[in-house]
Amino acid sequence: MITADRLTRRAFTQLSLGALMTSKSSAQSGPSARSGPEVSDGLADAWRPLATAIDSGQISAATMVVRQGTDSYGWAAGDAASQDAVFLIASISKPMSIAALMVLFDRGEFRLDDPVAKFLPEFSSDGRESVRMIHLLTHTSGLPDQLTNNASLRQSHAPLPDFVAGALRAELAFAPGSRYSYSSMGTLLAAEVAQRISGVPFRRWIAEQVFEPLKMSRSSLGLGGRAIADTMACQTEQSAEEAGAGDPDASSWDWNSDYWRDFGAPWGGVHASAVDVATFFAAFLNPDGSLFSRETADLMIRNHNPPGMTPRGLGFGVGRSAASRHNSQAAFGHTGATGTLAWADPTSDTVCVVLTTLPGGAVSPHPRKAASDRVAQVTG
Repeated sequence: MITADRLTRRAFTQLSLGALMTSKSSAQSGPSARSGPEVSDGLADAWRPLATAIDSGQISAATMVVRQGTDSYGWAAGDAASQDAVFLIASISKPMSIAALMVLFDRGEFRLDDPVAKFLPEFSSDGRESVRMIHLLTHTSGLPDQLTNNASLRQSHAPLPDFVAGALRAELAFAPGSRYSYSSMGTLLAAEVAQRISGVPFRRWIAEQVFEPLKMSRSSLGLGGRAIADTMACQTEQSAEEAGAGDPDASSWDWNSDYWRDFGAPWGGVHASAVDVATFFAAFLNPDGSLFSRETADLMIRNHNPPGMTPRGLGFGVGRSAASRHNSQAAFGHTGATGTLAWADPTSDTVCVVLTTLPGGAVSPHPRKAASDRVAQVTG
């Protein structure tokens, strides 16, 4: 067994039955807390790809939280002082945004087969009248991932309603339900539906209906009043073109800009800690009614797409392809372009969250995948 004091050059935290107790490696100081379960050799091995990436300078900050049953383990290194470090989690925001919408489903405010135009009347021509709510939530609507003028909108610091207007006018690439194509704009319109039904601004709605009930105290859509300096900086020099790709001219609108960090994109603008993300995913393993009924929770984590099409739950990816090849087919999860990853597996009652500052497309395989695969292998 490997315990905290043998994990060198990085902080290790053990969480047991909801209690957070920090112990630092012997390279920094002696352990200050030893309560809670010991870490297995396998889980210690799972952290090593991230520790190596931190030591080499490839990654500037990383955290990992693994929950299995009532036991929880966490690691943090680099610029991240603890598992409470806040990251821009990118597309892991999507299932959180959809969960906020599904609160309204659970209350009978809409059905999955309702036309989107029922709630967004502007979305009702050129085939849009055939788009159902289920299509927005499973990436089968025909809407694009990003708007064709995404970069120019961000360069001009356009507000979120301008993106909504663009999504409402966007040309569909295929007949709704006939194909799968990943669509951030589908998530944006789903959030707009939630806002119009509830009459509450979406960033407040997700806070009141998701973050607060689950006690996700370090989560917010946008900055939530915190300073950017209190969050982990994305390594934008290695990011995708959509995020500025390190172009000095993009510094006013890239992932680290004041504009984007507080923009509040429902498809990718949530800030959260690894502990909070693990709490969110765990809420779907053992639903207790904090968000909505067990039936609605189960609906979100099962596949709704036909055979031969990429399997998707509602907001979540589902199956091994959404987690690790070592998971069961009951697993569900999501990744984020900023270098984040999270999954849960009902079969092993396990949640794994890896947050890094190294963009997901910067290197292959990404250290987050090596860590995730090892966790799935050990806990499965």
